Amino acid sequence: MKNKIAILLPYKENYNIDKAGAASIWVKDYLKLSNLKKKTIVYGSLDRKLKPLTNNFKNIDISKTILSKNIYYTKQLLKEYQKNKFSIIEIHNRPESLLYMIKNKVSSKLIFVFHNNPQDMRGSVSIKERIFLAENTDYIYFVSNWVKKKFFEGLPYENRNNCEILYPAIKQLKRFPKKNKTIIFCGKLNSSKGFDIFGKATIRVLTEFKDWNAIAIGNEPREKYIFKHKNFKILDWVKHQDILKYYSKSSISIVPSKWQEPFGRTAMESAAHGCATITSNKGGLIETFKNDLVLKNLNHIELYKIIKKLILNKTLLKKIQRKNFLNVVHKLEHKVIKIDRLKNFLLKPKINFLNKSKYKILHISQFDERNNFRLFNISIANKISKGFIRNGHDVINLSYRNYINKNLLKDRFEFINEKIKSIVENYRPSLIVLGHNNVLTRNTIEQIKKRYSTKISLWYEDALGERGEGPNWQKNLKLIEKNSDLIDSYFTTTHPDEIKSVIKKNKMHFLPIPVDENIEDLELYKIHDKFKDLFFALSHGVNFGKLKKRKIDEREKFINSLMNKFPNLNYNILGMANENPKWNYDFYNELAKCKIALNLSRGLPIKYTSSNRIASLIGNGIYTFVDKKTQLSDFFSEDEVGTYISIDELGNKIEKLLSKPSLINKYAQNGCRKYFKLFNNKIITAKMIDRTF
Repeated sequence: MKNKIAILLPYKENYNIDKAGAASIWVKDYLKLSNLKKKTIVYGSLDRKLKPLTNNFKNIDISKTILSKNIYYTKQLLKEYQKNKFSIIEIHNRPESLLYMIKNKVSSKLIFVFHNNPQDMRGSVSIKERIFLAENTDYIYFVSNWVKKKFFEGLPYENRNNCEILYPAIKQLKRFPKKNKTIIFCGKLNSSKGFDIFGKATIRVLTEFKDWNAIAIGNEPREKYIFKHKNFKILDWVKHQDILKYYSKSSISIVPSKWQEPFGRTAMESAAHGCATITSNKGGLIETFKNDLVLKNLNHIELYKIIKKLILNKTLLKKIQRKNFLNVVHKLEHKVIKIDRLKNFLLKPKINFLNKSKYKILHISQFDERNNFRLFNISIANKISKGFIRNGHDVINLSYRNYINKNLLKDRFEFINEKIKSIVENYRPSLIVLGHNNVLTRNTIEQIKKRYSTKISLWYEDALGERGEGPNWQKNLKLIEKNSDLIDSYFTTTHPDEIKSVIKKNKMHFLPIPVDENIEDLELYKIHDKFKDLFFALSHGVNFGKLKKRKIDEREKFINSLMNKFPNLNYNILGMANENPKWNYDFYNELAKCKIALNLSRGLPIKYTSSNRIASLIGNGIYTFVDKKTQLSDFFSEDEVGTYISIDELGNKIEKLLSKPSLINKYAQNGCRKYFKLFNNKIITAKMIDRTF
């Protein structure tokens, strides 16, 4: 069987109908609805006499080992991997096992699920261990935001693209069940779970309201509490399905935990089965459902008062029961779709994003040979040359940087000027285009223009406007102003209205970031199983290619503020949190995961000005947000490209769009079509020719 997926449960988990734990229930419920269940094997340690929860279970026998059972157990999985070469290994709640697989360099994609506080488990106790896991695991899920926060506590960053919340979930009942006058508690019968509080409050309630009864399901050999009342029953552990039946019949459920619950499955399940569920606010309990009954003071008197209020006010009781029943937050089918989309993405082979598909011009620029064409998909130089060719012109590309002698402080451009004069003599171009450079000396330009009447054009893509405050704008402007009386036309990605220069205004023209049909060809609006909400990419210079140590710019502050204000969005952020930027196909792979993108440039937003990634985003068919002050709304409506005036408006607009998923790809397609209609390289280069000649 190809593309096998292995799931490794904690070795102490009973993957069995009688005593299934939280991780076992999580896996069992997921496999019921997953379209990948036939490709999945569940590994665990189970007594051979017991029947596993699903048929795709394979037992790992640990009865013969005494010491280091978890490592022995994990070694057996490694042996299984060596035989089967799993595409994905999903490990539950044992960081030690995950570390073992990483250090043994398995080729499988690794998914890990934290069900408990990471700081309490071997392998993730220290900050160093958690950083290692975060940066060496393909994907990490947390069963609550509380668990996620404990993982990132003390780390140098608060989020990573490969870390997100995947709540336990439940299948919603179709009909509201018939209720008895029953109060229920389910869990270990100890003080950490608040059983002492439950017992004291419930005995008092039962004494006062004789037609009510109470049930406690669970045991605890280490603590003993004696609560005696004829209407109070204590049951030992029962099957999970039977527990759900008890919830269906019960009117009130109590989850008064004193310890920090990682999630609180009992609260979620009882609320979903129509109980008026009373909880403490410990750990992840407040994330289980939209609760109106949270104990402010964690004691039996407070609990007694709330139970009594519900019993006396039948209307309130029924209202809360139905509200809980109708508003299940964590629906199983949604969570299954989410993790299946991730796994399907990981199972796919690396995507090949290449689709099949009259003047003589010397284009002098940087065509990225020195980076081995790492930047081919964002190279304006390449797109402009291709645009000229699409319009029927003949083009020669010259990468000028390959011929500059960096060791010479004086006359370092002498060789390239001599080379260009030789090329011009042989080729005799009608137009020389200087792409993001001004390397020709005055003498060279004068000779070429005099002998061949060649036009000279210059395009430039970095910041040139004072108001935009982009990096090095003054130096950039000084560079292009050299010999401006001899250069026939300028095309700048900073709008000329924003540039104060000695260059004559009638020579200056706006250069939108162009798209090319063979480069921006992903058609991401056709993908419907994206599992990330928002994409943003940052770098400290495309040619440098990596993050620069201790360098932070204003975009990081913007993104961190957005993430803090809107923590429920699933972010895919490149170039932050010690995660180096990604390029070309790696960039595309990250982009393909996402529903929406953000294009954010350095400096203040100014008229029509943008980073060159805007073409990679809108042109490849992802709905993209830009700052309203860029005035791109002059070209695009809101159902083509999104705009915002503040972080709050951006976050709110994204959340609203995510609630209407069918619109996102529709808007993305609209934006892509409009961008190609306005700014494809054939149109842009035609205008460059027109304005130059």
